Amino acid sequence: MAPRSNSAFRRAAAMVLLAPAVAAAQTVTAPPIAEDARIHEAVANASADRVKKDITTLVKFGTRHTLSDTMSTTRGIGAARRWIYGEFQSISKQCGGCLEVRYIEEVWKGSPTGRIKDDVNVVNVVAILRGATEPNRYIVHTGDIDSRVTDVMNGTSESPGANDNASGVAALLEAARLMSKHKYAASVAFVALSAEEQGLFGGEIVAKVAQKEGWRIDAVINNDMVGNSRGIDGVFENTKARVFAPGLPANTPPAELRRILTNGGELDTPSRQLARYIDLVADRYHPNMDVEIIYRLDRYGRGGHHTPFFNLGAAAVRLMEAHEDYTKQHQDLRTEKGIAYGDVLEGVDFDYAAKMTALDASVLMSLAWAPAAPDSATIRGSVQPSPTLRWKASPSPDVMGYRIYWRKPSEVNWTRSRFVGNVTEHTLKNVIIDNYFFGVAAVGKNGQESLVAFPR
Repeated sequence: MAPRSNSAFRRAAAMVLLAPAVAAAQTVTAPPIAEDARIHEAVANASADRVKKDITTLVKFGTRHTLSDTMSTTRGIGAARRWIYGEFQSISKQCGGCLEVRYIEEVWKGSPTGRIKDDVNVVNVVAILRGATEPNRYIVHTGDIDSRVTDVMNGTSESPGANDNASGVAALLEAARLMSKHKYAASVAFVALSAEEQGLFGGEIVAKVAQKEGWRIDAVINNDMVGNSRGIDGVFENTKARVFAPGLPANTPPAELRRILTNGGELDTPSRQLARYIDLVADRYHPNMDVEIIYRLDRYGRGGHHTPFFNLGAAAVRLMEAHEDYTKQHQDLRTEKGIAYGDVLEGVDFDYAAKMTALDASVLMSLAWAPAAPDSATIRGSVQPSPTLRWKASPSPDVMGYRIYWRKPSEVNWTRSRFVGNVTEHTLKNVIIDNYFFGVAAVGKNGQESLVAFPR
């Protein structure tokens, strides 16, 4: 759970945070962390009415199960994905063809013991807002098309999937509308994925294609259930979002694992830096939206479509509502003992879904306008009073310089920072390496910052 860091980041935005003992050594004037009026405008324009319209349309397809009808024009996953494709095309038309809309698909082989018994064509819808200066650097925004009832193999029964996950797809569409009004340095890929309920197959397919095509992915933000504000625990919460941020991948080499266990870094994986970034942006642009960072791949014993991207090395997180209602997830439509089960429209808080979409847009815009993070950061300073950080310069053009961050081990978010200019090495005087964790971010000439790179 991430404590609020609003005041700390606002101080960082206004001035360099220095320990009194080293304040006199500061010689580089720090630029403020930029607030962009265009992002404020996008946040203000996120429309609950448009989100409601999109969710309602998706629900009307009856079921979007991966194994449902693909030929009908009104029912099943085939009709749903063609409608999503058409919506992206309509958004593109409004911005002069700014979106490259495509299908990414693969025939997934059936297995007698799996959730797909017979071969099925898993089709994903992808819309790319191409970056102006770094077209092969990607910020990826995902949501799941498919829905299900109690029996995961039931592809025919009514399965509205209003919150899980029509809300996530609606967030994709609305974020694309908001963002298509501007051009960005990096590309933004809006990806509607299939076969999440059958085993995260859509994400695996797109992640493999992205790897094959050489996408340089800075971040993956997966929206899965962003529209419910009333939890099964009785809590009503419409001012909070959860970000599930995984740590070390299962294939971490033994030598790297030993290094991390010795020197630290398990809380500073790329995915967890992305979670901190989302929290920072929420503080900056959303005064009535708090972010809870949860150090876990996903909810306990469960999964989401950010996982295939994380497994291939990307910074990937799941962004979702703060409190779930399990009676509205994966349920046959029915009433038992006075409880109405099923993922229906009445369970969606459209104003809250629009707020979550606005959070998406503000993070995506910040990342797409920021430079790429510096590479190969290292730190040295054992048994010395002053640690030295070194890094490779960001490959992005228009970099103003770099900001070093540090925090106490007990702190979740970065609380101290110093802009050090356009250099690739800096020594922090009298900041003992044993007492802090460190990082470095690239600062663009527009004032936007990259994700923080954690030094080895």
